[in-house]
Amino acid sequence: MRRPADWFLVACWILGGCLVALISAALLAIALPELADIPHLIRVAGETGVLESIFLTIAAGAIAVGILFVFGTPLSYVLARDRRPWSGAAGTLIDIPLILPHTVAGILVYLLFSTRGLIGGPLASAGIFFEDAFPGIVVAMVFVSIPYYVRAVREGFAKVPVHLENVARSLGASRFQTFFRVTLPLSYRHIWSGALLAWGRAVGEFAAVVIIAYFPMVVSTLIYQRFTTSGLAESRSIAFLMILIFVAVFAGFGLVTRGMGRDHDRA
Repeated sequence: MRRPADWFLVACWILGGCLVALISAALLAIALPELADIPHLIRVAGETGVLESIFLTIAAGAIAVGILFVFGTPLSYVLARDRRPWSGAAGTLIDIPLILPHTVAGILVYLLFSTRGLIGGPLASAGIFFEDAFPGIVVAMVFVSIPYYVRAVREGFAKVPVHLENVARSLGASRFQTFFRVTLPLSYRHIWSGALLAWGRAVGEFAAVVIIAYFPMVVSTLIYQRFTTSGLAESRSIAFLMILIFVAVFAGFGLVTRGMGRDHDRA
């Protein structure tokens, strides 16, 4: 027999579909003019500065994620396992970049890493500079993407049953061995998901990056610069190229994650 329509799901699709339609309309608004003028798009794509800016952004985002993996993964673990009061305070501090205006985040990064900053000052005397330099881009990306990585990975660690760790410890494994042989492998999908979210947040940042490092230009800064100097056509082409490349990267991440999921299910 034919099942009756689930009107609640229909209503959810109608309401949620408005958001899908909004994103689709925005993508069409940028794609249609570019696809109608392919020669102009190719010319913009062939500019050395454009390609350098896009790959600089991708590289800086990747390094930011690497830093988050090294420092954020241990933090995520203690936040998931340690229930003492200071864990809650640390978790609240980690979430602060989520609620800050992007310009405020940029000011905070500048206060820390400028040549007169608390961290940047001593490092500048050693020849390491963040203002208008690649390291400044990376630290700005790290700062704004911390909560995205830590939240996702903390959730993954929290889902690993504690009794599995206790069993490993009872069999003679140290806490270090238990973490790397039991907890970390069981959380890798959340780590990949957190890395993807953090990378997406990092490469999309503008205000925090531009305050500490206007040069070298990441793609968001280049788009703004072209919009203010050359108009919509130039900036739109760069934005379209960025969307194509970043969507391809996200799709690649998705394929890897789904492949991991199938391997985990078979195991």
